[in-house]
Amino acid sequence: MKKHFYLLSLLTFVACNWCAAQSEITPREDDIRYETRYLANSAVPGGITRTIKQDSKGNIWLAAFDGMFRYDGKSFTNVTGKVSSARFFSVLEDKKGNFWFGTIGSGVFYYDARLGEGVGQGKSFQNFTSRDGLGNDAVTYIYEDKKNNIWLATQNGASRYDGKSFRNYRISEENKDDNDVNAIVEDKTGKFWFGTRGKACTFDGKTFTVITHEGQPFWNIRSVIEDKKGRIWLGGESGLWRYDGSTYTKISDNFVGYLLEDKKGNIWASAQKVNSQGWARHWMLSRYDVKSLSDQKPVPTEIRSKYDDNKGMTFGILEANDGTIWFGALDGVYNYAGDVITDFKSKENLK
Repeated sequence: MKKHFYLLSLLTFVACNWCAAQSEITPREDDIRYETRYLANSAVPGGITRTIKQDSKGNIWLAAFDGMFRYDGKSFTNVTGKVSSARFFSVLEDKKGNFWFGTIGSGVFYYDARLGEGVGQGKSFQNFTSRDGLGNDAVTYIYEDKKNNIWLATQNGASRYDGKSFRNYRISEENKDDNDVNAIVEDKTGKFWFGTRGKACTFDGKTFTVITHEGQPFWNIRSVIEDKKGRIWLGGESGLWRYDGSTYTKISDNFVGYLLEDKKGNIWASAQKVNSQGWARHWMLSRYDVKSLSDQKPVPTEIRSKYDDNKGMTFGILEANDGTIWFGALDGVYNYAGDVITDFKSKENLK
């Protein structure tokens, strides 16, 4: 009888520890609380929110299809509400403290924050379009290189602005998807990495070179980042990959939209989970803990959205100064703080 008791105790102990380990890797959705925060006198983004950045003063900027918003910790302001009805897609604060707002169809807006809002286009705002030399009026990503040039990823190549004029770069004359640029990063060696809807490539200042692994290119790369160790991360239709300078390692088969490395070295991804048959399923916010990244096949913590279909799509990711994670969605913006996901809404929309 005692042997049976000890065996049962041992099995119970193993089972409990296995369950605990599993819960650390993939918390159940029931473990996360969802809250809605209603803000009065605040123009909260309510449409597709693509990019989220925090500026040097601590304000959070959100590029959304219903405007360019700034959050000061208490309320949201639609900075472009009186300037343009464009669908905003990307945002950058340059090293001088000025802002660049990329749109779909209306080019890019340069915003001099020192002048503030409400003074009219031509003073605080300046709009650049294809008529001014921009390669295309759909600007999906904005990047500042080490020489302070502003790079604008467009649907017809990349445009580099040196403070005076644009220089346009087309990656391919054969495949238009190769010119539909999603991401640009300059690595520690000065080489540029381009993620496109076609094939990903590098640029040495003169020549574009398609990057491959075992003879196969990386397709439809949506996000490219360089981590603190100088490794390059590629996320897109080809899955999630890491390049250490000599070897490409596949981390996940999931479709990846956006990537972020947080202060601890964890990698966050907005991803669409792919099942064993190769079919894409629900969207989620995933975190690869830094300690697991040395594993051959690291397993992420999956922070699920409310939905198991495209309504749960996640977009741009930001780690704010307070350590919370912000991410965009089809219906606005969310904040994730440990075990709570907060959805921001305007009280005015309730009327």
